[in-house]
Amino acid sequence: MMPTVYASLAALAGACIALQATANARFRQNLDSPAYAAFFSICGTILTASLLMLAIRPPAPSGAAIRQTEWWNWIGGPLGTLIVLAGATLTRELGAAAFIALVVGGQLVCAMLLDHFSLLGLKEQPITPGRIVGAILVVAGVVCIKYL
Repeated sequence: MMPTVYASLAALAGACIALQATANARFRQNLDSPAYAAFFSICGTILTASLLMLAIRPPAPSGAAIRQTEWWNWIGGPLGTLIVLAGATLTRELGAAAFIALVVGGQLVCAMLLDHFSLLGLKEQPITPGRIVGAILVVAGVVCIKYL
């Protein structure tokens, strides 16, 4: 039962990414600035995260835990900014479906490399012929969405 719930939540997160990219693209159009669209979107993220922290009041991590965190744990925010900026800039040009298909294709290739080389603390999951076929099918899907 839990794998189905997790898969459903992941699919819901994917829907949120498509909605976010489309909303940010419209925000960009209304503001005539991808930078401000990204900035205000991220302000919404900060506000939402702050309200969540106030609502659930999790215990603060220790200073030692923060200092011992690997450097790459801190890149999520800057990478998130780039993703928001890309959505605000590219969704209108490519269309929501093509933008998301390309994002998913990029995520898949990067994820396969992270898994294969067990980077950033992941367990090794080798690239197999089946995974390669899956990645090729995703790329074929991107081509179909964009050009057919």
